[in-house]
Amino acid sequence: MVFKKVVSLMMGCLGLAKQPTQPAHLLSETTGESLSINEVQRCCNSQRIKLSDGRLLAYAERGVPKSNSIYRVIVVHGFASSKDMNFMASQDLLDELKIYLVLFDRAGYGDSDPNPKRSLKTEASDIEQLADKLQLGSWGVTSDDYRKGLSKWAVMVARCAPGLLHLWLTQKLFPSSTVLDRNPSFFSAKDLEVLKNTPGYQLLNQNKIRDRTVFNSLRRDFIVAFGKWDFDPLDLQDPYPKQESMVHIWQGYEDKVVPFQLQRYVSEKLPWIRYHEVPDGGHLLVYDTAVCEAILRSLLLGEDSPLYNVHA
Repeated sequence: MVFKKVVSLMMGCLGLAKQPTQPAHLLSETTGESLSINEVQRCCNSQRIKLSDGRLLAYAERGVPKSNSIYRVIVVHGFASSKDMNFMASQDLLDELKIYLVLFDRAGYGDSDPNPKRSLKTEASDIEQLADKLQLGSWGVTSDDYRKGLSKWAVMVARCAPGLLHLWLTQKLFPSSTVLDRNPSFFSAKDLEVLKNTPGYQLLNQNKIRDRTVFNSLRRDFIVAFGKWDFDPLDLQDPYPKQESMVHIWQGYEDKVVPFQLQRYVSEKLPWIRYHEVPDGGHLLVYDTAVCEAILRSLLLGEDSPLYNVHA
């Protein structure tokens, strides 16, 4: 019997979202928001599962058919992204390793229903239910990083003054709004190259954020990710004490959004984490085909590329 291994990749990158064309708009009966015809068609065509609380979670599949797979990987997109993210694993690699990929829209993103009670626990529960509904078997979680770098001021604004946060994100009142543009202060040379050469994709821009539905999803993400957690990550115990799998962190040395010093500190405090550092990598590692292949080979086969520094 072929062993089926299921893992989850959490992508903490600022999202690269596919930008649909803008034809005539329709009005959503449930939210009252203006929807493009492309968005309505995409919503209707999305595969969905129904969660225990009644919400619908949209997902997409890539790679080999599930029935023919050896490895089953759940890709979790980051802030301001969606299941349509351009995860740069080649079809040749997916065929070679017999990988079945599942990408899904987190609560409130893309074609998935919002969750007013969203928290770290519900995020984890959504992934667990997705794996159960798709009958993926037993699985573990591996994350490329935990993003805790934004200011507490932004959290306070997101909780107490959502109107001000909306203004902050859609107007150039503060320098921090430039994170949504291609500003060299936030992106390395490698990141800017990715943004320039990834066809059909671009950063979520200020015009899109003016859409209240999109804005509310981002606001909830701010609150969950950068608010008070009910645990300290540095207190986490090795989830694989029998070494049946391993937790990995992948970090770009040139990342200007989350500094490499932070991830080195975490990996030193939690020595059971296998820490990979990409010398010329920036924040958008998952949009580099070579890095994507290295991530999958290390995660699934235990093969480490000599191009990247490994600390275990």
